[in-house]
Amino acid sequence: MNDLNSTVAVLGGGAAGFFGAIACAEANPRLTVVLLEKTGKLLSKVRISGGGRCNVTHAADTPAQLVQHYPRGAKQLKEPFRQFDAQATIQWFARRGVQLKTEPDGRMFPVTDSSETIAQCLLDAARQAGVRILTQTSPERIEVLPAGGFCLHLTGAHAGEMRAGRLLIATGGAPKTEQYNWLRELGHGIAEPVPSLFTFNVPASPLRELPGVSVPLARVRVAGEKLEYEGPVLVTHWGISGPAVLKLSAWGARRLHELSYQSTALINWIPTHTETTLRAFLHEYREQHGRKVVASNPLFGLPQRLWRTLTDQAGVEPEVRWNELPAKPQNRLIEALLNTALTVRGKTTYKDEFVTCGGVLLSEINMKTMESRRVPGLHFSGEVLDIDGITGGFNFQAAWTTGYLAGQAMSRPVLPEA
Repeated sequence: MNDLNSTVAVLGGGAAGFFGAIACAEANPRLTVVLLEKTGKLLSKVRISGGGRCNVTHAADTPAQLVQHYPRGAKQLKEPFRQFDAQATIQWFARRGVQLKTEPDGRMFPVTDSSETIAQCLLDAARQAGVRILTQTSPERIEVLPAGGFCLHLTGAHAGEMRAGRLLIATGGAPKTEQYNWLRELGHGIAEPVPSLFTFNVPASPLRELPGVSVPLARVRVAGEKLEYEGPVLVTHWGISGPAVLKLSAWGARRLHELSYQSTALINWIPTHTETTLRAFLHEYREQHGRKVVASNPLFGLPQRLWRTLTDQAGVEPEVRWNELPAKPQNRLIEALLNTALTVRGKTTYKDEFVTCGGVLLSEINMKTMESRRVPGLHFSGEVLDIDGITGGFNFQAAWTTGYLAGQAMSRPVLPEA
């Protein structure tokens, strides 16, 4: 075997890197697969994901269902998901003794409810496949060899030169564009990184006295933009959060960045209603329950504290009954229920998890093999690519899929046999 062909290097000790290294080593046991992690910690994002439970993937029957949850990369992921989808992920872990369970919202976790189960499974699988793991080691320079393959000039605990026929880059997303310069030097274009999955800061929020109040189904939209999302909304000390806000931030990541995170968010607390149906409902309710006090009898299952705040803002007197409610405060209450306006002034990272959109341009990648179209033998997987999903296990699924396809492709020789 050509000497370079016998070695595969993987950069990044996260989900995508481990999955790629394992897939490669299992597909071709004759290879030496070396995984390099610049820090002393392996699988750190796996360990903190899902509040320490690890949201491994999302229940989805078809690739078409899966791709609907990727603001960037949806079209390009269709074919990869046909090769390795959520069901393949479930089976991969099951074969290694890890059972996953599905929660009502579709998120999937290990039955142990512990991310350590997933981390340990990956570590065990890597060890059993013969993957060599070097921590506190990273390349300060990557040289593309004239005849093919790579020379990695390593620094850190295992400093020195390392040659490999194939190289997988699975180093994750980065918040600053200059952090991608080393990939530009390898000849790759980069979609500029901007934050994704964040909450909205509302310093002068009329809801600021309601931290912890949540509504299971509300619609959040950005005034003047084609950006909206329905789902649970959580009121926080600093503004609003919850899945609807986080998912909206993902779909609107680039536009919200252009707006410098300054906008007006409009919340419809009862998205099953339009103004017409709401007026009809309130007319009928008033006829049947006219003697009920408006402010102390919440409708539509809304929390008491939220209802009281909305009626206060509408100018509804504390003791007024429905059959006494003047038209003007009723109109203002309708507006508050359907269009609470919040002045957004900034963003906050969600639970210390930093997710970016941006990364290596997908047009420069063969999505069947995750191999560079510019540099033979160079592969990419995970969040270093311009792929990102909304919350719910989708970013991990993209990592498993791209890692697996890269690993399978890297198990084949890149250079002609001597």
